[in-house]
Amino acid sequence: MSFYTSLSGLKAAQTELSTVSHNLANVSTNGFKKSRTDFADVIASSIATDPTKLVGSGTVVKGNRQQFSEGNLKTTGSALDLTVSGDGFFAVKTAGLNATTAYTRNGAFQVDPATKNIVDAQGSALLGYPVDAKGNATATGSDGLVPLNLPETSGTPAATANVALKVNLYAAASTPSVAFDPANASSYNNSTTTTIYDSSGKASTLTNYYVHTGANAWTVHSYVGDQALSVGGSSAGTPVTFDASGNLTAPTTPVSFDAFNPTTGGVSQTLAFSLAGSTQKSSAFSVDARTADGASVGELSGVTVNAQGIVAASYSNGDTVNLGKVALANFANPTGLRQTGNSYWSASGISGAATMGAANENGYGSLLSGTLEGSNVDITEELVSLIAAQRNFQANAKALDTASQISQTIFQIQG
Repeated sequence: MSFYTSLSGLKAAQTELSTVSHNLANVSTNGFKKSRTDFADVIASSIATDPTKLVGSGTVVKGNRQQFSEGNLKTTGSALDLTVSGDGFFAVKTAGLNATTAYTRNGAFQVDPATKNIVDAQGSALLGYPVDAKGNATATGSDGLVPLNLPETSGTPAATANVALKVNLYAAASTPSVAFDPANASSYNNSTTTTIYDSSGKASTLTNYYVHTGANAWTVHSYVGDQALSVGGSSAGTPVTFDASGNLTAPTTPVSFDAFNPTTGGVSQTLAFSLAGSTQKSSAFSVDARTADGASVGELSGVTVNAQGIVAASYSNGDTVNLGKVALANFANPTGLRQTGNSYWSASGISGAATMGAANENGYGSLLSGTLEGSNVDITEELVSLIAAQRNFQANAKALDTASQISQTIFQIQG
């Protein structure tokens, strides 16, 4: 019987050695949770057995219990590196035809260049809840989960149709002695630039050149890039006049330029130009107000994730858009989760079904952006456990050897 008792000890020690080795192998795996091997003794008894004379018959592995203590936090500076500080797991939708929902503590996420979804290293999409403009979730529970997506652009393009400038022209300005030429700075007195947009939202520059032509009289030449804008087919410029007090007398209404084709590739567009409120004073040239309609399409320029899990993207056109809210999962018994590899877990009958929520809600931890949770494996502790498991294995092997020697001695006596 002692053979089987020692054999059970050898098997148990071998299981513990494997568990410790697995822990040590994943000391650098983000979000990894170590396991601990638990044992129980084996006793065969009955009501007729004297309890003072019971002899055990070995040991049995009761289970490899996962330890969900928090690992060390590492600062990375990347907004999409996320950590759950406290209880909770990220929910991800695995890639492939047989996509399932998995749960992980590894928050190293990035943007998939093809789908623009926020994904992990395995290509699984981070799940969250859609939100309104104020960041309030518009769905709850498992049925409301959607992959969090980062659109490359924001906004609807619109061609510029109206430009208004309120300028002050220097009353004592000299009159250029040469014909106007935009390439010759001595042929005009001042210039202004205004950003305008074509129908696809691409930007170009409207440049207005101000030429003093006489007492209280100016001519404004307008160009988009190198293309002169015309009125009624003439590109001679817009006459501008002021009264003796320096108030604008002409043009009294916006100047409507002929349709032109933007060099940026948009469709043909027209432009109305207003100088309403402009003056001619003894003070230096200045631009007192400038407005232009139209809109560009913003390019993605940054992303943030706040403590509540709101994912917000900023764009080059000034838009800041709330895109979704990171969902967190919790379980009645996390130690019962089934490990599936790649720092993933799936629900089991022991763990119970996932309960979905969000960061800082009741029962869920907080969310940290720009950090990663490392493995919770302590190398020193595991090495000590490794030595103890090795000694346990050696002791059981020695007991087995001793039982063998005793049996051999008995056989020799009988012989």
